[in-house]
Order: sequence, then C-alpha cells, then structure tokens
Amino acid sequence: MTAGEQLLVEQADFVAAVAARLREFLAGRQEIMSAISPDIDPIMDSISNLVTGGKRLRALMCYWGWRGAGGSAGAGEIVTAGAALELFQAAALIHDDIIDRSDTRRGGPSVHRRFGQLHREQGWALDGERFGQAAGILAGDLCLSFSEEAFTDIGPRAASGSTARLIFNLMRAEVMAGQYLDILEEVAGPVRDRTQAVSRAQSIIRFKSAKYSTEHPLALGGALAGAPDDLLRGYSAFALPLGEAFQLRDDVLGVFGDPVTTGKPAGDDLREGKRTVLVALALEQSGDAESAFIDRKLGSPDLDSTDVAEIRRIIVDCGALQATELLIGQYADNALSALAELPVDEFSRSALRKLAEASVSRAS
Repeated sequence: MTAGEQLLVEQADFVAAVAARLREFLAGRQEIMSAISPDIDPIMDSISNLVTGGKRLRALMCYWGWRGAGGSAGAGEIVTAGAALELFQAAALIHDDIIDRSDTRRGGPSVHRRFGQLHREQGWALDGERFGQAAGILAGDLCLSFSEEAFTDIGPRAASGSTARLIFNLMRAEVMAGQYLDILEEVAGPVRDRTQAVSRAQSIIRFKSAKYSTEHPLALGGALAGAPDDLLRGYSAFALPLGEAFQLRDDVLGVFGDPVTTGKPAGDDLREGKRTVLVALALEQSGDAESAFIDRKLGSPDLDSTDVAEIRRIIVDCGALQATELLIGQYADNALSALAELPVDEFSRSALRKLAEASVSRAS
C-alpha cells in the first residue's frame, strides 16, 4: 500500500469512527430525552439527521493536528473530540439558518423549516413559523450542550485548565462574537467609507468562520496530543489563512454556486443580506449607481432572479469577483508556505495539504 493509499484508509477509518461515536452518543441521549417525553423525539431526529452529513472538515483538521503532534492513529480521545466538534458545528448551522432565514441546508429543509412543516402537518394552533424558530433554537441549544458533554468525555486531556479546554472554550466564544458582528453589519446598513466595508467583512469571516473551521480544530488536536507552543503557533500560521480562503470560497459559492451542488438556491447569500468580502469589494469598486443598487437590493425580501443576475453582473464587471479569487489565492499560498515549515512528519503534512487544496478549490 502506498503512502497516499494509507492516508486515505486512515482518514476514512477516522471519519467512520466519528460517525459511529456520534450514533452511540446520540442513542444514549435519545433514551434520556424519550424518558422525559416521546414528543421530544423530533428534536433528537433533527440533530441526528444533521450530524450524519457534511464533509467533517473540522473533525479532520483536529485529527491531523493530533497526528502531526505525535498522537496515535484512531485513538479514542481524538475520535470523541471529532464528535464534539461535529455537534458544535451542527449547533452553529441550526442557529445560523434561523438568523439568516435560510430555507435549506445540505439539499433539504433547514431544521427550523422542518419544525414549521411539522406544525402544518399536525394542524397545531398559533404561528407555525414562530414554533419552527423556537424549536430550532432549542435544537441548537441542545447540540451545544451535547458538544460540551462529548468534549468532557475525552477525559483528563480536556480537563479544566488544559490547553485543549482553553482552545475549545475560546473557539465557541469567538463564533458567537463573529455571528453577532455579522448580523450587526447587516442591520447597520451601508458603510459610508466603502474601504471600511472590506476590512469589517474580513474581521467577520475571521471570527465567525475561519478560526473555528480550521485554526482552532487543528490546534485542538495538537493540544490533546501534547503539542508544544511552537507547533501550535505553526498550526495557527497555516490554518488561519486557510480558513479565510475557505470562507471566501464559500462566499463566492453563495452568489455564483450551482444549487445542485451547493444545496442552496442560487444567490442565496444576496437574499439573506450577507455583507461578505465579495459584496464589500463590489461596493468599493463599482460606481455610485451600481453600489447604491446593491445596497438597496441586498437582503430585500422581494429580491428576484433578475435582481440577482444584475448584482452578479456588477460583481463580475467591477472586478470584485476577480479580486476575491486573488485573495483566495493569496491566503492559500500563505497557508501552504506555513505548512511547508511545520515540524510534522511528511504523512501528516501530506494529509493537511490535501485538506487545504480540497477546502479552497471545492465546488460546493
């Protein structure tokens, strides 16, 4: 077996182990929740459904951070850490979809929309949309609670005061802060100084997405394996620009992505009013009339396909799309340069390189 084949087998084994750990964990919690009332089963079902999908990017970053720091393949601690990260990711997705009023997630209805549909099917009283949002919030909160439980199950390596625990706590706090900055940017409206829009958008993606998508999971795996501070700093130098490139690619897909592959309607980010780096660059580089059009239409409930097409045209013609692609390339280059300097074995370096390339060039 070649090194590349061995890498794929080991990675697949880890992904399967995380999936099994999630099933085992949620089955145990299902018994507890069903004992309270079988009416809670739909919440548990929604969580189980959500954590069965996805690319496991955060869990994989954590795993290769562990392996690069000398952790053994397939160890129970790192499998449990991967499960905890997947539960936290599920919580973030559920809450994010409510905040963004997203109807879909991974090609199906988002969690709060599923509960709205349940309300209609059962013919229940009062406001179905409000019920769906409330149930979604609670499902997300339960995921947060489960994530904490799973992380605690790791044992002494994740105990209070440990480096791993500090990283896990910081990661969760930063995501909430970044999410607030994101919704604040939407409601605050147009930024008078257009050049500020780009820097503000970059700050949002760093704390809302980049750090918890790549930087913190990688460092978390390293910390669990006892990585020294210099290796953790090297992990950050590699993973932070990678996370920023990953989110910029996501922003491009949110405007130009194919619904068949992204699982979301075309131009969904525009309907949700997201002031991404891509949008900020368009506001900065387009003319006054065109930037005013974007400001007026962004997040509008009556945004139609014609408006989406016009905003796309502006983004392309003013050079914002090209500028975003250049940023993605710069961040990716910075990440790969830092990766080359990491004091890890070539097996782990190769795995991290493959993750980086897949994250930046993905089509969905």
